Amino acid sequence: MSDKVPPVLDACCGPRMFWFDRNDGRALFVDKRRERCVADTREGRREIVVDPDLLVDFQKLPFPDGTFTLVVFDPPHTFAGPNGWTAKKYGTLKTGWEEEISAGFRECFRVLAPLGTLIFKWNEHRVPVSRVLALTPEKPLFGQRCGTTAKTHWIVFHKAIR
Repeated sequence: MSDKVPPVLDACCGPRMFWFDRNDGRALFVDKRRERCVADTREGRREIVVDPDLLVDFQKLPFPDGTFTLVVFDPPHTFAGPNGWTAKKYGTLKTGWEEEISAGFRECFRVLAPLGTLIFKWNEHRVPVSRVLALTPEKPLFGQRCGTTAKTHWIVFHKAIR
């Protein structure tokens, strides 16, 4: 990685599943874990690779205020056991998850530049999106439900000049 910080931050990149280019140079990929897992699933042998540019916890981002013009925040959204395939793929929520997600929102908005955009992704498998959005005082602009059960939400926020 070069010394110049890209304009986009993926604050908890995991295996970068929704990226068209998982090595896009316009983005800085961070996560608190680095691991490679292989498992036999119903779909066959699968591999998950979590290999961030930097090992960083989204609750304590080591960047100055207003560094990024676009921040992607896709935190864990399940309570799966730590060794299951879902946990390896997405990470897991733990006791006190509300404060963790709230701190993540604060940090993502802190490092977001004025007039920047935050994209938040959440799956309602266990926790309704309304309960999660209540963890931030920021107001979303719009969102989209997707997936076969329409439980995944993509929500867009815009940071005003303050």
